[in-house]
Amino acid sequence: MEESVTVTTVLVGTVLVLPVSALFASVWLWPGMIIRAYNWFLRLKLGLVVRYSYSGGYRFCYFSRGTPGGAMPSLLLLHGFSASKDMWLPFVKYVPVEQHMLCVDMPGHEGTSRTGSEDYSIRGQVARIHQFVQSVGLDKRPFHLVGTSMGGNVAGVYAATYPAYLSGVTLMCPSGLVYPTDSEFIVRLRELEKNPEESSIPLIPSSARELEEMLRLCCHQPPKLPRQVLRGLLDNRIHHNRFYRELFMELVEEKSRHSLQENLHLITSPLQVLWGKQDQVLDVSGASALQAAVPRSQLFLLDDCGHTIALERPKKAAQLVMDFLSAQEVHNKDVKKKHS
Repeated sequence: MEESVTVTTVLVGTVLVLPVSALFASVWLWPGMIIRAYNWFLRLKLGLVVRYSYSGGYRFCYFSRGTPGGAMPSLLLLHGFSASKDMWLPFVKYVPVEQHMLCVDMPGHEGTSRTGSEDYSIRGQVARIHQFVQSVGLDKRPFHLVGTSMGGNVAGVYAATYPAYLSGVTLMCPSGLVYPTDSEFIVRLRELEKNPEESSIPLIPSSARELEEMLRLCCHQPPKLPRQVLRGLLDNRIHHNRFYRELFMELVEEKSRHSLQENLHLITSPLQVLWGKQDQVLDVSGASALQAAVPRSQLFLLDDCGHTIALERPKKAAQLVMDFLSAQEVHNKDVKKKHS
């Protein structure tokens, strides 16, 4: 009997140890897979459904929650350079569950089609995002567009190009402006221009050390991540580096470099601007330049926040966006009453 109990204990112990051992082996050997699994779990927990939309041979990957036609306009969120729709997960956590929202992978990123340079300029991305809007039926009713960094540039030019489709737009530290003060990132880019043999671009890391440096540049208080987590993040990025470099070179070309600045005068939708005071990628002085060009815009500068607003201050950012939507809906109702 004692021997039977011992054997059973050993078997149970083995059954328990094997999954734990497999978990540790996975973390050690395939940390990128664990990070993808974690994002899958977060999407599931937040009630987000990953979907694909096909239009003219082009594939868009996005996740969504809620149904259109509610009290508030739908939300469409555009991520920044070399990120994906998953960068919005901390932000989505603080958006009311009844709010209809979609987060799409930008052209060439993650699950969305990767074609060629014609889709990577700001104008090219605007055209693809409008194609997405039409393919998923967002064009049936004005929606609110949110974009950060490169996505903010695209969102601003979209607002200038397709004003009738929008109820409003929120730009988070957008690129594409003329910044009165150079950021640390811009200073380093100028140094790279003087030394073309130095091919490392700060936002395209090829090593754990470069990834840590990128996080320090993007975040006011960069997270202290274990080495294996850093390795996982790098593993999930590094095989896209050729695309990121091609995209980056397209964005700094003359036709895209100041595309938002050149279109600000065409933005007629209600405009909200959010900027981290400690942004080292795109200097916060861009906020005052933007507001000067669009005086009716609402500007919020966030304390203790760098370039990644949706990651560093997700609760505050979501609250500001939802408050802006509510205020616009109240205004629209008041206007209707006056004309009825």
